Amino acid sequence: MNYARFLTAASAARQPSAIRVVTEILSRMPKSFISLAAGMPNPNTFPFKTAVITIENGKPIQFDEEMMKRALQYSQSAGIPELLSWIKQLQVKLHNPPTINYPTNQGQMDICITSGSQDGLCKVFEMIINPGDNVLLNEPIYSGTLQAPWAPTFLSMDVDGRVIRADSFSKVLSSGLRIGFITGPKPLIERVILHTQVSTLHPSTFTQLLVSQLLHQWGEEGFLAHVDRVTDFYRNQKDALLAAANKWLSGLAEWHVPAAGMFLWVKIKGIYDVKQMIEEKAIQKKVLMLPGNVFYIDNSAPSPYFRASFSSASPEQMDMAFQRLAQLVKESL
Repeated sequence: MNYARFLTAASAARQPSAIRVVTEILSRMPKSFISLAAGMPNPNTFPFKTAVITIENGKPIQFDEEMMKRALQYSQSAGIPELLSWIKQLQVKLHNPPTINYPTNQGQMDICITSGSQDGLCKVFEMIINPGDNVLLNEPIYSGTLQAPWAPTFLSMDVDGRVIRADSFSKVLSSGLRIGFITGPKPLIERVILHTQVSTLHPSTFTQLLVSQLLHQWGEEGFLAHVDRVTDFYRNQKDALLAAANKWLSGLAEWHVPAAGMFLWVKIKGIYDVKQMIEEKAIQKKVLMLPGNVFYIDNSAPSPYFRASFSSASPEQMDMAFQRLAQLVKESL
């Protein structure tokens, strides 16, 4: 497939950074190799020396002085090799992409690490979308949800090397670590890496090593068991928010039970636009939610919807929030 025809002018013009290439070469060389090329700061000047991170359902992860020196240093733009290798095996296990053994020019599956999936998506969009291009979207356009576990994916059906998939550890390991990954045809993944070379240089080495150490300790089964625990937690949270909705919003609003994720999408009956109620009156009642209009392409259009998250609030807080919201709805009708 001629992937060049999908590239924007900016992406097509990207060339490898000589400095980043040197970093890639140096990472593969033995310690006896003498480098006077890259401007890597001397790790002996770093004030951070060692670290021990305690793990739930696992052994503590220890960063001795040598590991810490690596964790605090520049690393490869595509991601550190051991994390890339682990994630590639996971993608094969979960999706079994038909393109895994394709030749490079026919869309062989490749992966790069990104600073969260949002970073990867942004770089993919800048790679293939020109101003004025038509893009097919669902509305609401950004759900921010976890996909229903293990549903068939486009990646598992990609026989032509046309799918680019963005994944993230934000919702299952940590959102602050900012570790995600992009899976797709090698010629396009290479373009994303070239973008990284001239923007963020590389994802955080420290957080990559931390995640890699954890995943190698857990193994695939241990990681998937953790995902199951996270899923169970959010299922219970969802049930608590639904209980509050049934208790306080029945007759005032309607909603569909979410199959996954961490949000409830609610339509208020009899109110054409809830923007002011959610953004002003609810805040005055010390309840924070998002009005539905912000998730539409035309966010100035009126919307009777709002989005409520059940990720962090306690069941008691959810109950109190919907009690206050119900009072606001009754006052506005």
